Amino acid sequence: MPHAEYWRAIAPFLESSRLKVEQVGTSMQGRALRAITFGRGSTTVLLWSQMHGDEATATMALADIIAWLTAPGDDARRDRLANTLTVTMVPMLNPDGAERFQRENAAGIDINRDARLLSTPEARTLKGLHDRLTPDFGFNLHDQNARTRVGRNGPQAGIALLAPAADAARSWGPLRTRARLVAATLARSFGSEIPGRVSKYDDAFNPRAFGDLMATWGTSTVLIESGALPDDPDKQALRRLNAAAIITALDAIATGAIESANPDDYERLPFNASGAYDLLVRGGQLVLPGSPPLRADVAINYDDAVARTGGRVREVGDLSAVAALDTVDASGLFLHVRSEATAGGVLPLGARAAIDVRAGASVDSPLRRQLDRDKPAQ
Repeated sequence: MPHAEYWRAIAPFLESSRLKVEQVGTSMQGRALRAITFGRGSTTVLLWSQMHGDEATATMALADIIAWLTAPGDDARRDRLANTLTVTMVPMLNPDGAERFQRENAAGIDINRDARLLSTPEARTLKGLHDRLTPDFGFNLHDQNARTRVGRNGPQAGIALLAPAADAARSWGPLRTRARLVAATLARSFGSEIPGRVSKYDDAFNPRAFGDLMATWGTSTVLIESGALPDDPDKQALRRLNAAAIITALDAIATGAIESANPDDYERLPFNASGAYDLLVRGGQLVLPGSPPLRADVAINYDDAVARTGGRVREVGDLSAVAALDTVDASGLFLHVRSEATAGGVLPLGARAAIDVRAGASVDSPLRRQLDRDKPAQ
């Protein structure tokens, strides 16, 4: 969602007397960087989202949180947050990137790799806001690759969490230890809704990244990476999960419940694993126009891995050791490559996955599935 459209969407909520809205900086192309503050408590929390312009799930979730914070009527939990915490949110740190739906800012710089040099106005804004607020807790909100899995053999990761290291030794000082308790609280919240689909992000220290350096600046920081879920092409389920889990974590901070969180809820999470294809079609006979069938597996990736559209052939052959998020067992079936996906009877890698799964070697045999539609034939 572009910058102006987002702020128009949440404008009615920003009129609430419960919120304070201020411009804290300007992007390279002159777009306002705004912070929204709720509460008057002594414990300070800073949340920032969409420092990568193509990572908007948490930006939507913050809109939901803002709507909840300003909703009419009484709410004991909301009152508790208001009295105990001061929560500041920067929903869109990279509006220029969001305008183009690209990771980097207008200069092509990854803002999350600019925490040390502070070359960009966006990075300087976040650092300046941090220095002014000196937050006790930080929430670094991102989206990760939709092909990431929970461990080497696990399913697609819906959420990855991290209590970042503050040094190359990955030591556990008081700030990181406290961040782990917040991450454990989040792990329980997310895990109750998407069991088996929560992972742990790589904790190697990056001296250029904001999440890692926040701990050296005095803030217990947690990273939330939204991946993907089946049947959630627009990440609306992940949006709702983010909003609910963040509110739960804020309430645990407000009540002190994080002090009794079990660190093992975080530590036992499998690490993220990458390198998986979107779809593996295993066990079938490949049929190219003008050629006899041959035994071959086919691996497919989608142009949009979240929406699962635009499938393309990425590897063909003996793929018995290949990892994939989804697998189709085509044993005893035939994979007929339609003519529009071939070049003179050749199947080039990167070609559209225009493949019909049929019961026999004949093109007139019963159709079982069309892979470019990723659904069984009716």
